[in-house]
Amino acid sequence: MSPPTVQFLFDFGSPNAYLSHKVLPALEARTGTKVEYVPILLGGLFKLANNRSPMEAFRDIPTKRAYDRNDMARFVARHGLTRFRMNPHFPVNTLKIMRGAVAAQRLGVFERYVDAVFAAMWEDGRNMDDVPTIVEVLTAAGLDAAALLERSQDAEVKAALLASTEAAHARGAFGSPTFFAGDEMWFGKERLRDVEDEVMRARG
Repeated sequence: MSPPTVQFLFDFGSPNAYLSHKVLPALEARTGTKVEYVPILLGGLFKLANNRSPMEAFRDIPTKRAYDRNDMARFVARHGLTRFRMNPHFPVNTLKIMRGAVAAQRLGVFERYVDAVFAAMWEDGRNMDDVPTIVEVLTAAGLDAAALLERSQDAEVKAALLASTEAAHARGAFGSPTFFAGDEMWFGKERLRDVEDEVMRARG
């Protein structure tokens, strides 16, 4: 039996999406399954799902916030993700860079774009809502920043990001990182082991 398609619904504004991105290559290697990255706009998905960011939702629950910090630290240590840093500009409006991700798909530079932007957000602490910063980051990564920014303003690109966000909500998603293996959905980096188990189960 062929393994199910695995999709990773992501927004650069989620630190847990970054952490997932860093460990997905090992999952791909173990399962022989290529993960499909699906750009969504997290703010738009929150509105559709009537959800709130953990920072807002758990603002008055200090023990929950402390647990989440500790849980993230354990994940970072377990996977040796020593370059991870919380972004000092967090939360960052990611509309520009998420449209840029769709533009990068159209221009054939998606993987390089994703690597560069995730690193800028969660390793280098850059303000990726600032256009000059975006240009600097993309140029340093060897990408055509002007072409990407221009393409990100296309009506088709904007519509595609909106459509993927609406489709995510229609499938039951409410945040990022969300994973689909076939029709099965999991939320959060902690569920990657379950995603892997599902792929291997489908292989028989």
